[in-house]
Amino acid sequence: MSNRDIIVIGGSAGATAPLKQILGRLPVDLPAAVFIVLHIPSHGIGILSTVASAAGKLPVRQAESGMVIENGHVYLAAPDHHLLIQDGHLMLGRGPRENLVRPAIDALFRSAALHYGPRVIGVVLSGLLSDGAAGLNAIKRCGGVALVQEPQDAISDEMPLRALEATTVDLCIPGARLGDVLSDLVRERPGAILPIPPEIVLEVKIAAGERVGSDTLVDIADPAPLTCPGCGGVLSELKVGHPLRFRCQVGHAYTADALAKEQEGRVDEALRVALRIIEERAELVHRMAEDGRQSGRPAVAQMYDARAAEYREYADMIRRVMLQSLDPKRPVRKEP
Repeated sequence: MSNRDIIVIGGSAGATAPLKQILGRLPVDLPAAVFIVLHIPSHGIGILSTVASAAGKLPVRQAESGMVIENGHVYLAAPDHHLLIQDGHLMLGRGPRENLVRPAIDALFRSAALHYGPRVIGVVLSGLLSDGAAGLNAIKRCGGVALVQEPQDAISDEMPLRALEATTVDLCIPGARLGDVLSDLVRERPGAILPIPPEIVLEVKIAAGERVGSDTLVDIADPAPLTCPGCGGVLSELKVGHPLRFRCQVGHAYTADALAKEQEGRVDEALRVALRIIEERAELVHRMAEDGRQSGRPAVAQMYDARAAEYREYADMIRRVMLQSLDPKRPVRKEP
């Protein structure tokens, strides 16, 4: 192939505006195909029409398995399926979620890197957490071009920032300029074909829905003392590439920040359960103390009063921890 003819774009919160700007600037005779993953609900409404209206004269289609890739066409990921590309065709994968989502940007980017190498141009737009960072790193490792929306230009700057941390990008520019840059890049000759890292091959297979287990992961990841939020299995830390990532034996994948975010909610839930149990315990012991006083057993009442006070201290401590977790910048008030 004489030019870079595969454009893969990923975005989440705040990505619609720059995506419209990009598609609106692409020429009708675009010598490349465009593939888009947006984090949308499984029953999202209006995304296809929104993208189609922004694409001008470029035809926009929701991806279907077996669909033939054509230059000058825009393909939008289907809800609840990973969008993968290979050998001139589209494939919808039902592999495990990555970073809590399916379709995942990383899955699309890796499949493009695997099958098209230096012909790929990857673009990460506005969004939360870090989906797309590992995939953009894969594109660069396979000889492709990496573009990132300028974080200060993004409504949600987390995805652009994580992508910049994960790899050395070729350009970091405002969304309004990305369309013109892409129009120029697709007419350039791709670089040399580079060896494909084996972990990229395996992770594309996982996204497609192939079986994964401890015997499969051992070559690319080391077991870690962490639990998968999705299935409760053991997580393994990926050995190569950035950012820091984990996969379980079922195949669920998390970057460190996505895993921390999911754990944060579970910690809050556990603290609330513990608070309820301790407060109930304090109430029960208080009633036992009252019963001791009414039955003429002052020593027993005194013992249960002390226990009730102790449980209330525990409850106050948990309550302070919960408030601190909701607002990390909130100063912890120490009791006198």
